[in-house]
Amino acid sequence: MVDFLGIGVQKGGTTWLFHQLSRHPQVAFPAGKEVHFWDRADASHVAQWLKVLEPPSRQTPAGLPIRSGEITPAYATLPIETIRALQSACPEIRLFISFRNPLERAWSAALMALVRAQMLDAEVSDQWFIDHIESSASRRSGDYVGMLDRWESVFSEDQLFPLISDDIEACPVGVLEALADHLRIDPAGFALVPAAELAERVVPSLTADMVYKQQQDLPPRPTIVAALQQMYGPEVEKIGKRLGRDLKRWVDGFGMPRGTGPLPRREVRVGGKGHNMVNVLLDPAAAGTAPPGMLPISPAPGSGGGGGSGPDESDQTRGTHPS
Repeated sequence: MVDFLGIGVQKGGTTWLFHQLSRHPQVAFPAGKEVHFWDRADASHVAQWLKVLEPPSRQTPAGLPIRSGEITPAYATLPIETIRALQSACPEIRLFISFRNPLERAWSAALMALVRAQMLDAEVSDQWFIDHIESSASRRSGDYVGMLDRWESVFSEDQLFPLISDDIEACPVGVLEALADHLRIDPAGFALVPAAELAERVVPSLTADMVYKQQQDLPPRPTIVAALQQMYGPEVEKIGKRLGRDLKRWVDGFGMPRGTGPLPRREVRVGGKGHNMVNVLLDPAAAGTAPPGMLPISPAPGSGGGGGSGPDESDQTRGTHPS
């Protein structure tokens, strides 16, 4: 039984959520953060996904229940047929999704593409960035209303907990306590996490090269600010109404310098066992041998086979930029 899924959004703070939830004694991530089963593998082999997400124990030493799951941001954009298959396999599952300012998300994704391509800001034109943010993959990752429409048409509103990444920065303890209630775990399990660590940005480790690493906090160029404001202005208004939140600042404040500068950054590895798990299931020969009891499975139609994918937090527009 899989108890919970974090379904997105890409570049929306899911690595921070994974890092903090991993510290809770009632939360288990047996396969790491991102498994990529539902966006890459054939749903007819769901038994194998259930098996790899079963924790060694279902109780803490104190006798409290352990909840098991994974966080794959690509799930936010799943087609409704796949969401229905997931609901059939796990009808009682608890879901959560973290929405980030879509203008910031698109810009952050473009900077990630820059780092992954080992290119410098001075080497690319404004049009390079515009092409990236206008790509179908980037636009799909910013279609928050469409995501909610699909998921809430299959799962009950009570099962899907939406949160805003702004709230993580403003009140991380409150976010974790609300999420704990949703996942039916004890909020007190986060009590020992130091406040200074809750205030950190937790991001995937992409490169050890400081020249490229420093580009991850570059401010957007004026032409990109204008393009993103025009692109996402209507979308921000729609998602604000849907969530009952005033999010105009997402558009009006985009591109303005922060008064305090970037928050402290903690880099963690989020790939490894998680995103390689489905690679092994799709093609055991490519990884040596499959895990005990595992059989090779067929890739989902249109998934691209077993070619592999990196962590969503760092690779949310596959195929739209050099790699």
